[in-house]
Amino acid sequence: MIIVHHLNNSRSQRILWLLEELGLEYEVKRYERDPKTMLAPDALRQVHPLGKSPVISDGDLTVAESGAIVEYLVDRYGAGRLAPGRGSEARLKYSYFLHYAEGSAMPPLLLKLVFDRIEKAPMPFFVKPIAKAIARRAKTTFIEPQIMRHLDYLESELVQRPWFSGEDFSAADIQMSFPLEAAAARGGLDARYPKLSAYLDRIHQRPAYRRALERGGEYALLS
Repeated sequence: MIIVHHLNNSRSQRILWLLEELGLEYEVKRYERDPKTMLAPDALRQVHPLGKSPVISDGDLTVAESGAIVEYLVDRYGAGRLAPGRGSEARLKYSYFLHYAEGSAMPPLLLKLVFDRIEKAPMPFFVKPIAKAIARRAKTTFIEPQIMRHLDYLESELVQRPWFSGEDFSAADIQMSFPLEAAAARGGLDARYPKLSAYLDRIHQRPAYRRALERGGEYALLS
């Protein structure tokens, strides 16, 4: 039995969705973030030394990192589903977006989250104006332009085809869901990006996506 070590409001929601798309049986072991720090609990370090989610256990195997988990599950259990054929142009796009999601799309979104929190964090009154000014400048001169560049790029990709790897839905779309949902929640993905907005609507209507939400519980990125 596959066990998903599932942290609320995290990347592990994608793994639940993938398992639902593959029709696999699995168990959800839940972990809750610290409400003040928003960090994962120390209990996750008993599963993997970094104490981060997602992590899955499959028999004696422990697999961490979203992209590695997606590749493992599709290769082991997919039976040709959710991945284009090897050697095809679609497979190259599939591999690219599978890794682009965390390697390129997420870093500026994570930076924005950090600097947003710096602006709102409690601190001595004489420090707060300086900290807020630094945070705002970092966001307006670097972080937000980077996010817009990525959104412009992704919008242009979906002008060419309905899914990121080609004509068919794939696990790369599952991997790409998290940065796009994060961008919709806090990164400027709005009506200016009709293809990306329509893409999010399509994935949210998939029955497997809805079942994964039921299994995973509250998913604040959607709010």
